[in-house]
Amino acid sequence: MGEQTFRGDTAGGVVVGVDGSASSKRALQVAADEAKARGAPLHVVRAWSIRTAPRPAECPPNTMPSVEQFHRAVREDTERIVQKRLGDDPGVEVNLHIVHSPPPQALLEAARGAELLVVGHRGRGGFAGLLLGSVAEQCVRHAACPVLVVRPSI
Repeated sequence: MGEQTFRGDTAGGVVVGVDGSASSKRALQVAADEAKARGAPLHVVRAWSIRTAPRPAECPPNTMPSVEQFHRAVREDTERIVQKRLGDDPGVEVNLHIVHSPPPQALLEAARGAELLVVGHRGRGGFAGLLLGSVAEQCVRHAACPVLVVRPSI
């Protein structure tokens, strides 16, 4: 798995947003299947903020982790999610894009050159009763490529 700090477009491929929610994990699997079917790379985008990042394990209590520590913790968490969901041999080139950015901005930017953007129907935030989360709604409204919105498996 290669890691890239995302700036610019993905020059083709399938982009998927991952935040650790059940819906995004399902979206990851669907996106990998789409990438395989298209013979295209899979771009896994994880946008984060200090509020949404997992706390770095090596950081003692009552201390504030550095941005680099948060970035590393997010990358490691995303690698675990991808490995657990797709296995050791996903059958497709996987590129991680770990971005300190609001999710809609990161996904819309990544989707500029993509064949397809895949997102979960709703992520970790917001109201449980919403059928479509705010990030998915922004992607559907503004993406420069087709968008597939995925619900978690039953």
